[in-house]
Amino acid sequence: MSRVIWIVIDSVGIGALNDSEKFGDVGVNTLGNIVKNHQDIKIPNMVKLGLGNIDGVDYLPKYFNPIGAFGKCDELSCGKDTTTGHWEMTGVLVEKPFKTFPEGFTKDIIDEFEERTGRKVVGNKPASGTDILDEYGEHQIETGDVIVYTSADSVFQIAANEEIIPLEELYKMCDIAREIMMGDNAVARIIARPYIGKKAGEFERTSNRRDYSLNPFEPTVLDIIKESNLDVIGVGKIEDIFNGQGITEAIHTKDNMDGVDQTINYIKEDNKGLIFTNLVDFDSKYGHRRNTLGYKEALEEFDSRVPEIINAMKDDDILIINADHGNDPTYKGTDHTREYIPLLVYGKDIKSGINLGTRKSFADIGATVADILDVKSTKNGESFKKEIMK
Repeated sequence: MSRVIWIVIDSVGIGALNDSEKFGDVGVNTLGNIVKNHQDIKIPNMVKLGLGNIDGVDYLPKYFNPIGAFGKCDELSCGKDTTTGHWEMTGVLVEKPFKTFPEGFTKDIIDEFEERTGRKVVGNKPASGTDILDEYGEHQIETGDVIVYTSADSVFQIAANEEIIPLEELYKMCDIAREIMMGDNAVARIIARPYIGKKAGEFERTSNRRDYSLNPFEPTVLDIIKESNLDVIGVGKIEDIFNGQGITEAIHTKDNMDGVDQTINYIKEDNKGLIFTNLVDFDSKYGHRRNTLGYKEALEEFDSRVPEIINAMKDDDILIINADHGNDPTYKGTDHTREYIPLLVYGKDIKSGINLGTRKSFADIGATVADILDVKSTKNGESFKKEIMK
């Protein structure tokens, strides 16, 4: 039995899905449009794994003899957000989209939230996370009111200046919001958005973010691995995405590079099963903020660490790198985009140069992880282990 190191490069989509227009996304391509805008991008290690050999990725050089297996995945679930993507890749399909609040939250929701938290709400609308801080941050410092907002995703976000509202109180407010936003009002995630700063233009979100998700509707491959007495180690926001379900150990991270550092630390330890990492900066710092240069530089920074990850791996370890949705920084608005996700697989026991084509579902990845770890799979997904193992 091998050990799996599974790294999600959050939001690095590689082109519009066939149904992307239904989601308001036309011509989107996160990675492709970053390359188009920054043709000097240097990500040689992912290219060596086979990133440019994936069908349709004609904007990167093809490697003559890729050292990994490569492909892309279609999405069966109805959505384009973090929760939907991660749940599908671990075997749970989201057939009915999570509820959104495009006009802001209803009066009864806000009234209950204010009564139970003891703080007045400002904002209450879809907004960019940085713009709403500039709009209401100074007001919060003056009044102690709490900033509540949403987006095109199914989220209830609470922004609080750490010097005005302590983290412990912010997290308690998230617990209250999670209790309110259930049943007919259930949203996928409640998100704590702490920040620092004194005035508009200088506010900065901190790494103390926390996500309070719904429990997956069904057991995920994480649950199955855990029940098989193997480790399921969550790095970054993995624990939050699954609301702790199916996780045996977890660590939150400050940024992408901290996420890579923690992953390498776990690789070097004597654990067995799955190390599951989410690197969120691509999405939160650059995709949503429509910052193509920052996104490009973050990709280069991660790519430069890939050899270090590989060198830390044991002989029977298997590395999987994929995304969970798109977030094209050249597209209108500030929301996620519905795209194919790249899939790269590497290990000494993995055949090199195998083109996995277009997989029918993100769930194929989770099914393969289960197959590699020799545990039962979920009802969704088709393993490609036989295609890639030597």
